Amino acid sequence: MSTFDNATAGRPIGLTAPSGIDRAAHHRLDEAWLAAAWSHPTTRVFVVSGGQVLIDDTADGTELVMTPAFEAPVTETHRYFLGTDETGVSYFALQKDSLPGRMDQSARPAGLREAGLLLGARDAGLMVHAVALENWQRLHRFCSRCGERTVIAAAGHIRRCQACGAEHYPRTDPAVIMLVTDDQDRALLGRQVHWPEGRFSTLAGFVEPGESIEQSVAREVFEEAGITVGEVEYIASQPWPFPSSLMLGFMARATTYEINVDGEEIEEARWFSREELTAAFESGEILPPFGISIAARLIEIWYGKPLPRPRSAG
Repeated sequence: MSTFDNATAGRPIGLTAPSGIDRAAHHRLDEAWLAAAWSHPTTRVFVVSGGQVLIDDTADGTELVMTPAFEAPVTETHRYFLGTDETGVSYFALQKDSLPGRMDQSARPAGLREAGLLLGARDAGLMVHAVALENWQRLHRFCSRCGERTVIAAAGHIRRCQACGAEHYPRTDPAVIMLVTDDQDRALLGRQVHWPEGRFSTLAGFVEPGESIEQSVAREVFEEAGITVGEVEYIASQPWPFPSSLMLGFMARATTYEINVDGEEIEEARWFSREELTAAFESGEILPPFGISIAARLIEIWYGKPLPRPRSAG
């Protein structure tokens, strides 16, 4: 593509910056080590509930609200080990039905779409790990083999069925997300049926059984917009726990140009030149995708500069 060398191409994608956290998976089955880590005075703990955590705006920036383990709410099972940092500090998340109150009233609840734009790389990495585990834990309490209730193991990273012995691991669903361009270097953007008026973004969809990711790109673009694509180039990936996706980002080159939307997922799709998209942003006719999303970065790579921030953080 003609704009891959611009300054936006080197900027990190949200939720993918190195966090400095070693997940230390070899400790997850070591109950003695986990108990010692939990009781260590340097260990830090935060609560996750319904995809939200508490964040606090400080003089040094926005941070996760974390406490020593001895100050953390009590939970018997929903305690997830997230890893250690280079200084040896261990981090845990607790899944609770609600977030705890704060005596100083300075903290506020936030979901990943908001917090991911504000938190530093360490805290954003911890949060995305915790939210993904919480989503999986809430949705997979019963064994898919025999139907019996499962129990948590491996510090939150396995659910084990005591009836049939099956082990179940956190699910990640691969999804492709792509910016399609044509022979005039225009970008194809679409609006989903349930989105607010004016919100446009890249096309996306889940990888189906038995197909490659390149085949998935071509199928989804044709199904949603009636456009066939030829060249497909992988750009980057992004964890997206809403509830359990891994977004695989691509640029794709169209070989046909007449749009025919499916009307079920995509209500409207349009080709935009950079000038047309700039004018639409400035007039408010088009609302850009959320800045945390890989969709925004794919568009920026083509657009050549950062997109305007959405009017609502959502």
